[in-house]
Amino acid sequence: MRERKHAAKALVALLIAAAMLLGGCGEKTITPSAEELSTRSTAAGFLAAKVEKSGGFIASDTQRDKTADYAYLYDNALAAVLLSRVGAQTHAEIIADAIVFAQTHDRTFHDGRLRNTYLSGDPQSDAGRSIAAGKVTVRIPGFWQNGRWQEDAYTVSTSTGNMAWTILALCATAKNASQEKRAEYLEAAQRAADFVLGLKSDNGGFTAGYEGWDEAQTKVTYQSTEHNIDLYCAFSALARALETTDPERAAAYREAADWAKAFVLAMYDPELHCFYTGTENDGRTVSDAVIPLDTNSLAVLALGGELADAAPVLGFVEERMTVGEGFDFSAGDLDGIWNEGTAQMAVCYLMLGDTERYERIMAYLATQTDKDGSMPAADRDGLSTGFVIAGSEMLWEYNNEQSIGATGWLAFAQLGLNPFDIG
Repeated sequence: MRERKHAAKALVALLIAAAMLLGGCGEKTITPSAEELSTRSTAAGFLAAKVEKSGGFIASDTQRDKTADYAYLYDNALAAVLLSRVGAQTHAEIIADAIVFAQTHDRTFHDGRLRNTYLSGDPQSDAGRSIAAGKVTVRIPGFWQNGRWQEDAYTVSTSTGNMAWTILALCATAKNASQEKRAEYLEAAQRAADFVLGLKSDNGGFTAGYEGWDEAQTKVTYQSTEHNIDLYCAFSALARALETTDPERAAAYREAADWAKAFVLAMYDPELHCFYTGTENDGRTVSDAVIPLDTNSLAVLALGGELADAAPVLGFVEERMTVGEGFDFSAGDLDGIWNEGTAQMAVCYLMLGDTERYERIMAYLATQTDKDGSMPAADRDGLSTGFVIAGSEMLWEYNNEQSIGATGWLAFAQLGLNPFDIG
């Protein structure tokens, strides 16, 4: 009897030791690892490795002009969607947790909005948060200059398109999360969505967000086609996620999705077979001076079978934006290749069954891919877009430097996945 008791105690001790090893004494193993993901997609492996290293928001390694730790909300949301789609749930949740913390610990706003940029790393760490008078807030990136802390207007502003991608990321991550985490992510997605509902325009669609410093932010009055494409997919995803648990709210988000889609369709020119960029600041006049690639590539990916024929839309891009084996940012000077948009076109061709063009673009993208799996924003420095950076008078250009967003789209292209298809 005594030997049985000793054996039982030994077994309990072994079980406790095993539980301690598996449950948190030491580093937790994340599966699938970045190395495992790299065997399926070098770009996905790169993004996973960035998440494992940062423990929160991720940023590229080669940013210039004092912005090495700037983690862009869009980049992180896109990465979370990608990682959730390939079964890297823990990686996706690390980014989603950072988003939720940032949303609920803003220094000024408590209405569901998120900033365009945060510090890379874990926002809940000592480096990622500030504590003043007992209040915990997420830090926003900047730099010291002449003894003063400097932040830029774009960083502190809120873009509607970025909010849409955030909703998509939270919905995608919620799909395979635990019941508790699923509820947390969907609540955050609803807060973000309800904020965007306040940007509904009587002229159609939703306006582009808010710009400026905390105390004097102003509402942006134009509507962006690209933003509304993203919102159509984001509201639709959230409506699907809530249709059984909260059908009334799901119906409201479905109505918002239809409102965004109607605006997108209104921006289509049936003669040129292209989608315009959106409206001018008056919210009515169509802005046709610059026609971006992504209003067309993303429309094809978002609308799918709802487009009578997507081929002419891609034909417009081919005719107006082709540079070598890739594509420029917009129909204009053809001064270089925008790698992110080129990867979007690869996904479009694959969705339409044009494997020849898909493979041709993938061969080009392979020449742009670094050894670590990442890809630069453009094939050269100074790639023009035709726009200025929101909230400033600076020209918006892309450079030949590592880009999380471009790498995210490369991963979707390598894996043959449409990021909008998270139903």
